[in-house]
Amino acid sequence: MSYEPPTPSAELPAEIVNTLNGYPPDQLQDVVRYAEALAEHKAREARLKDESDDDEIKERPVDLPDDVPTKATITIKEINDNRYYYWQWRDGDRVKSKYKGPVNSDK
Repeated sequence: MSYEPPTPSAELPAEIVNTLNGYPPDQLQDVVRYAEALAEHKAREARLKDESDDDEIKERPVDLPDDVPTKATITIKEINDNRYYYWQWRDGDRVKSKYKGPVNSDK
């Protein structure tokens, strides 16, 4: 590990870099967790929007519950340091979810 501070991406605005440089390590770890969750959420929203625009009928997966639409995708949520699979789909302006199972199952 280097003793030099990391070099921020040129894509990051200076105000964000300056703000982050003022945070203690525990707050930076909180920022990392939030940023990763936010990035996953935004990617999932974009993916669900793209899929809701797709009028093509897809073959229904075998493990898809009857009350979950074919357009649903699988996403991973972290709850209390445990990771779980959820089916997610868009229903109008809302995103709905249904529990699928733990990520680290012995299946």
